Amino acid sequence: MKLATSMTRLGTETAFEVLARARALEAQGRDIIHLEIGEPDFDTPRHIVEAGQAALGSGWTHYGPTQGQPELREAIASYLSRTRGIQADPARVCVVPGGKPVIFYTLLALIEPGDEVLYPNPSFPIYESMINFCGARAVPIPLLEKRGFSFDLDVFRAKLSEKTRLVILNSPANPTGGVMPAEDIAEIARLLADRDVIVLSDEIYSRMSYAHEPVSIATMPGMFDKTVILDGFSKTYAMTGWRIGYGHFPAWMVDPVNKLMVNSNSCTASFTQRAGLAAITGDQGPAEAMIAEFRRRRDFFVEKLNNIPGFRCPMPEGAFYAFPNIEGTGWKSKPLADALLAETGVACLSGTAFGSFGEGYLRLSYANSMDNLEQAAERVRTFIGNK
Repeated sequence: MKLATSMTRLGTETAFEVLARARALEAQGRDIIHLEIGEPDFDTPRHIVEAGQAALGSGWTHYGPTQGQPELREAIASYLSRTRGIQADPARVCVVPGGKPVIFYTLLALIEPGDEVLYPNPSFPIYESMINFCGARAVPIPLLEKRGFSFDLDVFRAKLSEKTRLVILNSPANPTGGVMPAEDIAEIARLLADRDVIVLSDEIYSRMSYAHEPVSIATMPGMFDKTVILDGFSKTYAMTGWRIGYGHFPAWMVDPVNKLMVNSNSCTASFTQRAGLAAITGDQGPAEAMIAEFRRRRDFFVEKLNNIPGFRCPMPEGAFYAFPNIEGTGWKSKPLADALLAETGVACLSGTAFGSFGEGYLRLSYANSMDNLEQAAERVRTFIGNK
């Protein structure tokens, strides 16, 4: 027996591979500082946990609607309308177990073999993995450090073709922390306005923007009905393990997405949705405090990284990742990331884990304590200084 050929096109998420290696070193007694995994180091706020516990005790343990509980979809639509400046519709909200299903379902619903999908590079590796799995052609658009890790718009224009079916945007971005300027979003919208192209706008880090409010392409003329908005609870509310996300889809995509959902997951866990309802409608203080702490850590950690010989770290405008340029060290990205883990106990990711244009960079999550961030920077500085 052999696997389907499509499985050879399926990639992975390197963060979990590095985490496993780091855990194995810890089991051997090594002291590891974890800057590799992309999740908040905060606990889920107490009122959200209590809502989930109450839901379990009240019998929210059965199947629910495939599209999501109506009260939660209404709350999500209200939240999107308020934060994006759009008229979001509960009937167009689909609640799914995490953000990744929105990526997968969008591609499965839209993409035929031979279609082209434009996506940022470096970026969340699941984009490219799912594009390839679906048999489409992945067309990378480089993110440029000199443009604050926004698109090279000249390349974007050149790569648009009659075969382009989907464009993926991510702002604030993983791994760069970049936030696309409003004028870049407007230009992309102008270029797509008259094309038969859908945009998947990954806005999972929308609340984690430190310079200015990120702009959703759904607000641009003619783009509301051509945009899938991906968002969720994992990052803003420290709910990565709860597995709950959502998409706001063009109306004609809702039924196909529901079919994919019912064929794969049936529904998102009912008690998790009750916790999500408490998150999005309840006290926002814990989320705001966490984001403020991330800003403080960002400012501290970036300064420390810029004191390492050969490092040049732009100030990230969003998310909770630093993406330093390490070309001045003479190292390639993956060998340096591997060496830092093996020799210093600092677990981080190579820029190439996010695509070929990530060469020359590392991704380090600053979702860790100030003490650990300071110690990690000192370990890296000592390592580089001794090589």
